[in-house]
Amino acid sequence: MTSVAGAASERDQKFFQSVEGRWTGPGEVVAGKYKGTKFTCSLAGKTPENHTGMVLDGTCRVGLFTQNMSATVEGVGHGRYRGTFLDGAKGKGLDIVAGDVNGRTVVFALNRNALKGTMAAKLPDPNTMMVTISVTMDDDLIPVIGVNLKRADSVEVDTVAED
Repeated sequence: MTSVAGAASERDQKFFQSVEGRWTGPGEVVAGKYKGTKFTCSLAGKTPENHTGMVLDGTCRVGLFTQNMSATVEGVGHGRYRGTFLDGAKGKGLDIVAGDVNGRTVVFALNRNALKGTMAAKLPDPNTMMVTISVTMDDDLIPVIGVNLKRADSVEVDTVAED
């Protein structure tokens, strides 16, 4: 059993390492009060030295307005993840309460009081990352924000294996 958990942890870490580097690209609010709002993000991906996980940190800009953007995730044992989106539920953000890496995709469960949702990041190739944030409404998962990022640096990364 230990070798299976070790292999999963190594596979997860390989995914998170593939997020390292600079990412830029457009996004859009696709549902809700601000539907149709377009923005551009510039993010830096890093992995913690002694933990499985990742940090995406940077800004998103709408016209003249800039908003800090961040997601921090850390493994808390055998494929379980915890972290924060923005400043977490104690601030104006959300808590990351669970996560699952599956091949080239990671899905994190988000929580803020009664609000539940997910943040999914997919790496269809080493230079593209698609992020979707969805919320649960009436037992349906509704996408509300989509971002399509391209690698903005020349970091060499291993390809994440397809499961």
